[in-house]
Amino acid sequence: MSTAFAVLRAQLERFPLSIIQLAMRIGVGAVFFRSGLLKIESWQFAVQLFRDEYRVALLDPVLAAQIATAVELGVPPLLFVGLATRVATLPLLAMIAVIQTIYPNAWSEHLLWTSILLFLLTRGAGTLSIDHLIARARQPRESAARA
Repeated sequence: MSTAFAVLRAQLERFPLSIIQLAMRIGVGAVFFRSGLLKIESWQFAVQLFRDEYRVALLDPVLAAQIATAVELGVPPLLFVGLATRVATLPLLAMIAVIQTIYPNAWSEHLLWTSILLFLLTRGAGTLSIDHLIARARQPRESAARA
């Protein structure tokens, strides 16, 4: 029995992490991108939400809605293609921190998003990304500079 488990475990461990990282980037990016699209589709309602429900301290509701929309539409495409992935996680993590203060009962969903983004922040986008292509292109130059 333990041999079968060991074989199964070995087979599962061969599954490419890069595919999981790609799925993480697309999954969490899609959540924020859809939110940005909703704001654009119903701009007056979005501003009303920032004024009446979200009440982000120190920011005018229109400005807060504009910033949130820009982040939600601008950052996910970076995640989708794996470009500047580690940096791209930071504004989304900041948004989650703000969202958590507004909707504390949605902590399990926020924890899931945060976990994915922290994984990408600490481990990177994986080999199926532009970040990986850039790193590979830079390696020969860096090796030559050390010689």
